[in-house]
Amino acid sequence: MFEELLARDFSDVAYFSVHRLLVDTYALQHPERYCASPKSLAAHLMGLCWAMEMGGRRSIGSESLRAWLDGPARVQKPEIPSHRGKLTIADVRSASDVAAHVRAVDLWARSTWTAYASLHATARDWIEQALGEESGPGRDRQPR
Repeated sequence: MFEELLARDFSDVAYFSVHRLLVDTYALQHPERYCASPKSLAAHLMGLCWAMEMGGRRSIGSESLRAWLDGPARVQKPEIPSHRGKLTIADVRSASDVAAHVRAVDLWARSTWTAYASLHATARDWIEQALGEESGPGRDRQPR
């Protein structure tokens, strides 16, 4: 199903509008394969955080996030939740048109993001580090 949806994304720009969200969500629901390394987990977790909490405008900051991940950042892999959301890729596959697909990907991503609640602060910290933002008083900026 994942490959089928990827093919659809690459064949139609309207579907591609939520491609990154689809990929990050799928990876976080299948972390054994797609989040094996600490940096791959960080990339997908930060991507989902960016989409869910920071307006979803992937282009803003994405270069900084990628550069941070490709650089010397030392990321320790946190424990991944065993429950990864109520919705799955099957819920997206059943979408009948572009609008339904976009809604389904958004709902699926939100369900997955909720399931990863224990890692929200970690994702936010990694994003702050990647963007070089100053941490607030008393905040630890070390990777979690």
